[in-house]
Amino acid sequence: MKDRLEFYINGQWVESESDERIEVENPATEEVIGHVSAGTKGDIDLAVQAASEAFKTFGNTSKEERIDLLKKIITEYENRTEDFIKTISEEMGSPIWLSTAAQVTTGLRNFQETLEALESYEFEKLEGTFTIIKEPIGVVGMITPWNWPMNQITTKVSSAIATGCTMVLKPSEISPFCAMLLAEVFDAAGVPAGVFNVVNGYGPTVGAALSEHPKVDMMSFTGSTRAGIAVAQASAPTVKRVQQELGGKSANIILDDVADIEKAVKGGAGHCFLNSGQSCNAPTRMLVSSTNYDKAVEVAVAAANKTTVGDPNGEFRMGPIANKAQYEKVVRMIEIGIEEGATLVAGGPDKPEGCDKGYFVKPTVFANVTNDMTIAREEIFGPVLSIIKYETEEEAIAIANDTEFGLAGYIQGELSHAQEVAKKIRAGQITINGGARGSSAPFGGYKTSGNGREHGVHGIDECLETKAVIIPVG
Repeated sequence: MKDRLEFYINGQWVESESDERIEVENPATEEVIGHVSAGTKGDIDLAVQAASEAFKTFGNTSKEERIDLLKKIITEYENRTEDFIKTISEEMGSPIWLSTAAQVTTGLRNFQETLEALESYEFEKLEGTFTIIKEPIGVVGMITPWNWPMNQITTKVSSAIATGCTMVLKPSEISPFCAMLLAEVFDAAGVPAGVFNVVNGYGPTVGAALSEHPKVDMMSFTGSTRAGIAVAQASAPTVKRVQQELGGKSANIILDDVADIEKAVKGGAGHCFLNSGQSCNAPTRMLVSSTNYDKAVEVAVAAANKTTVGDPNGEFRMGPIANKAQYEKVVRMIEIGIEEGATLVAGGPDKPEGCDKGYFVKPTVFANVTNDMTIAREEIFGPVLSIIKYETEEEAIAIANDTEFGLAGYIQGELSHAQEVAKKIRAGQITINGGARGSSAPFGGYKTSGNGREHGVHGIDECLETKAVIIPVG
């Protein structure tokens, strides 16, 4: 068992003013693997004061200095790769193969892509009779979830470092240990004291204190739409900028001119089940025409039945759901799907064979789903695929857009045709035929999926203020 009871504030490990402890559980075994302190409003105030003081210096650093700092961070991050892999698999149940191939490497890629964007970024540009100057916004409060912990932390902190902002991070209390590891990385890389601070705790306490703090200039939040609304409300009285990446219910439209229907369906199902379905951009609604519908169901069922589930340290494709509360929600949503009349064709609410202990769920597929059903409208955040039939392309587009969310979308079909359909989908990122791997494309949503964009140059833009300096004509 490991306990990390201190917070990283102003370049030092400091004790919390609270004696309350939060248990960190291994979701594959249901065993407590350690504790972190439940921070307080006072802990947040100490961290924000440190960040505010550090901004006076760090906000005036040169682009070259920040480029050099990002390079050092990348080196130290790579040195701790194995520690990150083990920690993420232990605290949120990610299979070792996924932690190695994606959970940890996406964090590294975020730093690398931000570095590349920074190297060519213009912070000052003359436009006619005025100069546009981009300046760091100040202290950035960050609240991150448990499902892709390093991906979602690093996309925020890399943009802040690149722009000269300082920050206070509240990671998820469900997967906090990798954030503590990142603090060690930043310390070893020589990040100046107060630039990066970490305080653990619960959202209603620590998250609220961070959001409402008058010396926090921007809140960057990733999580549920419900929690995002709470962050925005707490931030409103101080009129700070709020950037949010929230929930999703992404449609995967398979057009009739798709080159390989079996490959398209198998890939879509696999993506839905990836990370035990715990991805905000997961393609959970598969839209297939009546012409290909029966074939699609057959392929999806085969894909679900071939997806192995078990110990994250073993050779299984899928691990557990990351925590008990989420597991219970996923199981209940599967039961609701059955109650509302969808046809369960694979999986179900019972645990997979051999997984009596741990929060394991079978990869589940529903056929004969209509878009007014709960499983088609609410974000389940588990390995549950709903296959919806459409008769015309116009109907498919209407179904795809008939959602409160707008984070992502997917289209499989002839390229030029798919590109035309993509223009009609109301979502922040559309991937066609699998897209490009490792893309630094902007990520963020329409509607209740949030506002603002992350990654690369777009993430840098979010952390900057725009100043116009106007000079006399003649």
